[in-house]
Amino acid sequence: MDHFLYRNGILHAEDVPLPEIAAQVGTPFYVYSTATLTRHYQLFKDALDGVPNMVCFAMKANSNQAVLKVLAGLGAGMDVVSGGEYARAKAAGVPGERIVFSGVGKTRAEMRAALEGGIRQFNIESEPEMGVLSEVASSMGATAPVTIRVNPDVDARTHEKIATGKSDNKFGIPISRAKEVYALAASLPGLEVIGIDVHIGSQLVDLEPFEQAYAKVAELTRMLRAEGHDIRRLDLGGGLGIPYTRSNEAPPLPTDYGALIKRCVAGLDVEVEIEPGRLIAGNAGLLVSSVIYLKNGEGRDFLILDAAMNDLIRPSMYGAYHDIDPVVEPAPGAGRQPYDVVGPVCESGDTFAKGRELPPLVSGDLVAFRSAGAYGAVMSSEYNTRPLIPEVLVKGDHVAVIRPRPTFDEIINRDIVPEWL
Repeated sequence: MDHFLYRNGILHAEDVPLPEIAAQVGTPFYVYSTATLTRHYQLFKDALDGVPNMVCFAMKANSNQAVLKVLAGLGAGMDVVSGGEYARAKAAGVPGERIVFSGVGKTRAEMRAALEGGIRQFNIESEPEMGVLSEVASSMGATAPVTIRVNPDVDARTHEKIATGKSDNKFGIPISRAKEVYALAASLPGLEVIGIDVHIGSQLVDLEPFEQAYAKVAELTRMLRAEGHDIRRLDLGGGLGIPYTRSNEAPPLPTDYGALIKRCVAGLDVEVEIEPGRLIAGNAGLLVSSVIYLKNGEGRDFLILDAAMNDLIRPSMYGAYHDIDPVVEPAPGAGRQPYDVVGPVCESGDTFAKGRELPPLVSGDLVAFRSAGAYGAVMSSEYNTRPLIPEVLVKGDHVAVIRPRPTFDEIINRDIVPEWL
């Protein structure tokens, strides 16, 4: 469920008509719903009720300060994968004890910053990283709480570019080597082993891969405890999928996911962490764009928008599907026709959809890309010197621009021309 509905024939973000936002900030723009962000976070908290837990929002999905503030105010932790994301989390008021640092390539500078600013844990991905963190923490007279990410060799059955739990993926250590790697971690100064981490991929629409992975983690927990390790926290990652199209079968609900987790950790007496990103933010956001031209081609019609692949790269990068709706609701019985929906960037890959059935549209009409709140704005760029587009947050009838569109001068003036030119 989201809070983007037609009222009197006009698509609204909560209580705000989208054309009003378009008139204020221009198109294209992203708009997020506070009510949807809140609801989706609470679904996970409710699903884990009865188990000690922390829901850490995966910031790689959406790292706007206002979005983080909304979730932090609800009690969310943050899962970060870079020093920049760590700094954003702290700037949003998230205390260090609610920040989990993931990622395969943490640098010494990032480790030092997190130890100085406070950290809930580091999710360690390799033995070399473990050794470096030991050195950094020891040099500071600090102790770094760590989990070790194990790779359970489970097929997440998702897109190959977002699968992370197979043996040929770059993430984590093979679960078969966990015993020796945990023994090494326990022997290193400056580290405190507190748990196990696992994350098998993103946009999973079936619970079975989760169950396979979590069963292996539960077995590993018992084995490591028998070896003398104090395993008191299980970071089970994220990855639960969202419905990108109304015609697809709906992915499992957070309630079913929570019930699965409770079954898998029953009797272990552990604190559970999960790191959803897409399911919290994905359907909480729209990308709104204007039709520039309708171009009649050889056997096809092109709907040319002012949004482009630099604004929403998922269709170009993953072949991802997004529902596209006209902002003005079609009249009952209105016909539909196929369009290739494209942007103005000088790349054939700048295509959002091919042969998409839509109501007749003309220059100046507004369209909304659904499920654009995750991996939209955070993956955008200024390719073709196209400014990053505004982000807008709505709460009820309140509207705030939470990232303005930069001017061309602001973009160009970031360049520095050497004086010898």
